[in-house]
Amino acid sequence: MRTEEAYVAWIRRFILFHGKRHPAEMGEKEINAFLTDLAVYGRVSASTQNQALAALLFLYRHVLDKPLLAPESVLRAKRPRRLPVVLTRAEVRAVIGRMEGTPRLVATLLYGSGMRLLECLRLRVKDVEFGSNRIVVRDAKGQRDRVVPFPMIVRVAVASCLSRGKRVHQKDLAGGFGSVFLPEALSRKYPRADREWGWQWAFPAENRSATLAPKSSAVTICTRP
Repeated sequence: MRTEEAYVAWIRRFILFHGKRHPAEMGEKEINAFLTDLAVYGRVSASTQNQALAALLFLYRHVLDKPLLAPESVLRAKRPRRLPVVLTRAEVRAVIGRMEGTPRLVATLLYGSGMRLLECLRLRVKDVEFGSNRIVVRDAKGQRDRVVPFPMIVRVAVASCLSRGKRVHQKDLAGGFGSVFLPEALSRKYPRADREWGWQWAFPAENRSATLAPKSSAVTICTRP
């Protein structure tokens, strides 16, 4: 979703930059001018400029069905090579030691498993495998599933967190709520899966989320994301 939002924003900026001309009427020349303006006047980073290029290439290839004849001629920013900043164990302990509750548990899990932040926050209950001592990360970067270790130091805390979450889920079900977002077409294939405990979020939010019901302007309250 964040990638889609970023791509739409870049495409909008590209169209406005060229006086609201239709993208089908433009090509490599206009893309180069836009990217150059970002680098020279906008002074954006290389990663930001490359994201803008990726959005425009996606637009021409998959939306307009008009692949660029020579995409290699498009001006590309070079990413500077820098060494990453790595915290020592003592520094990690100091940072985590100042955290409390669920944020502390998530931070410890990130450090011990190697998961990305959103991968952890989107973790489903069924993918936390206590018996196998592992965590399955679904639809990770590059749309690939992967397996990460389940740190022993957080097993008890995670189990306690899931126990509290299950009580909240049961309360939601009793109140007529308790449904959760399912990826792709799983909601049609398994109509009742959205209320099953295994599909719930391992780290739910404190409040329920409000979403628009399909083919309606009514607002429905769903389980905490």
